[in-house]
Amino acid sequence: MPLMDNSKKILVEFPNDLLQATEQAATAMGTDRSKLIRYAVRAFLKKRARIRFERELAEAYRTNDEFNRKLTQESDAANEVF
Repeated sequence: MPLMDNSKKILVEFPNDLLQATEQAATAMGTDRSKLIRYAVRAFLKKRARIRFERELAEAYRTNDEFNRKLTQESDAANEVF
């Protein structure tokens, strides 16, 4: 089987049970083992990137929440002067 453009062939070790499950899944999906593994790695990396983004977004919300509270407190203090 020829390699895709910009592809590298690698050696990956699988425990026998995981290899057997992978081969069964590939057969059930009508694809080959390499395509299934590439799909699984892409899906894992996409999920990992989404989790990282969600964590960063949550941190931004927390940071802005603190900033907004301080701003409100300063505004309330300034309004008390008048």
